[in-house]
Amino acid sequence: MSEPLMRLRDVEKSYPLAGGRSWVLRRIHLDIQPGEFVTLMGPSGAGKSTLLSILGLLDAEWTGEYWLDGKGVHSLKTKERAELARRTIGFVFQQYHLLDTLTVAENLEVPLSYRDLKRSEREALVGDMLDRFQLVGKKDLFPSQLSGGQQQLVGVARALISNPKVLLADEPTGNLHSGQAKQIMEVFQELNRAGTTVVQVTHSDANAAYGHRIIRLADGWMQPTPAP
Repeated sequence: MSEPLMRLRDVEKSYPLAGGRSWVLRRIHLDIQPGEFVTLMGPSGAGKSTLLSILGLLDAEWTGEYWLDGKGVHSLKTKERAELARRTIGFVFQQYHLLDTLTVAENLEVPLSYRDLKRSEREALVGDMLDRFQLVGKKDLFPSQLSGGQQQLVGVARALISNPKVLLADEPTGNLHSGQAKQIMEVFQELNRAGTTVVQVTHSDANAAYGHRIIRLADGWMQPTPAP
């Protein structure tokens, strides 16, 4: 088996409380292989989104060991973590997180502003994404002029424009109706078949069915995987 793209060992997160600590994650041991499509599930407060934030290098306040793409995240400086995240990870959020004052094309270009690219190269990458997600006709519109499903498509396109190795999605269809949700999940499935590793947080059994395996969390603990 190939080296895991993501490997967590004894990862924990807690907050100090009077007389003790409040635990969010406990003793997380997890391997995610390149090309997997993994779903994190569990009740509210189980630690799913926190774990996704740690995987995505959005949260640095944890203990344990985490290797991402062969790099020991736990031993990297802040700037090195940020560079690794930009090179490796795309993030899709439930709330879209598009910039209201920028057009669709300008929103897609934002991640490229961190890279040393000529304007013509940035425009070509934006054009490819607009074409890939059938957004060419929307490129000059602002987020407020789009439906929820269209906004999330822009969010997915923006997450992918830097060609990340892994796409992390936190309740990506939570604000969408069922038809839009199906469209987004089919996009994820297609991306995964083309080689992108996908890790999603969802409450939806229908969404989970698109993936290869489910990791269940409860009260911060990973639950045993039932025997087949």
